Amino acid sequence: MSIGVYALGYLLVIVGVAYIAHLLHIPQTWIGAIVVVLLGIGLLSGAQTLRAK
Repeated sequence: MSIGVYALGYLLVIVGVAYIAHLLHIPQTWIGAIVVVLLGIGLLSGAQTLRAK
C-alpha cells in the first residue's frame, strides 16, 4: 500500500511541474524531457525505498 501512495504522490508532483512549465510557455519538447527525467528519478527512488524495507 505504501508504494501506491508514494507513486501517487510522485505522479502529482510530476503533473504539477509539467503544468507550471506549460504556464511558463516552455516548449513541449522540454516539458516531455522533464517528465521523463522525473519519472526515472521516481522509479529509482521508489526501488531504493522498497529495497531498504
